[in-house]
Parts: sequence; structure tokens; C-alpha cells
Amino acid sequence: MLTEVHPKLPMRNKAVTKEFYITKLGFRQYGNLEYEGYLMLEKDNISIHFFEYKNLVPEENYGQAYIRTGDIDGLYTFFLDKKVAIHPNGQLALKPWGQKEFSILDPDYNLLTFGQQL
Repeated sequence: MLTEVHPKLPMRNKAVTKEFYITKLGFRQYGNLEYEGYLMLEKDNISIHFFEYKNLVPEENYGQAYIRTGDIDGLYTFFLDKKVAIHPNGQLALKPWGQKEFSILDPDYNLLTFGQQL
């Protein structure tokens, strides 16, 4: 039986990725070990892993993760307060499939969509 999923997304620069997710999104580093070219971050009940891909062209990156939340409005406000740019095509909205969602891009253009079932 499946119990969890931990997406692995590409990153060009570990320090930049770590700074963005910790400072802007409120994540923290998972564990106390450092791995060269690899980063594990967590927030609440989720974790995201990142692998180094120095030649990544951000505009050609199709990395994506869909993250469910129990408080979409609070998370949206938190990100706005932290000056996180909301994707121009991903403003907070109620979708026809019954989810309230919004999206952001990280520094490597990994698309993170946050949603709550209503």
C-alpha cells in the first residue's frame, strides 16, 4: 500500500534553492546530513527532494509538484506576505474540478501548484 510521495525536482544551485524554500516558503532542511548535489526539504507533512542539474535551462524545465493543503487561503496570504511571486496564469481561483488552487515558480522554474478540495 502506498503511504507517501516525495517528488524529486531539478535545481541548478543548491544554495539558491535552499534559500528560496526556507526563507520564502517556510520549509526546513530534512535531517542533519549534507549531500553533495542533493537537497531534502520539508514543511508540515511533506518533503521535496532536489537533485543538482547545473545545465538546466529554467525556461525548458517541466518539473512540477501538486501539493494539497488544508488552508489554501492562509497559505496564499503567507506567500504574498513573503513577497513570493504568484504565477501569472496561476492566481488563486476555484477550479471546475472542485479545487481552489494557485501556482508559483521556484528559481529553477519548477511549477508548484497548491490546492485544497472544497
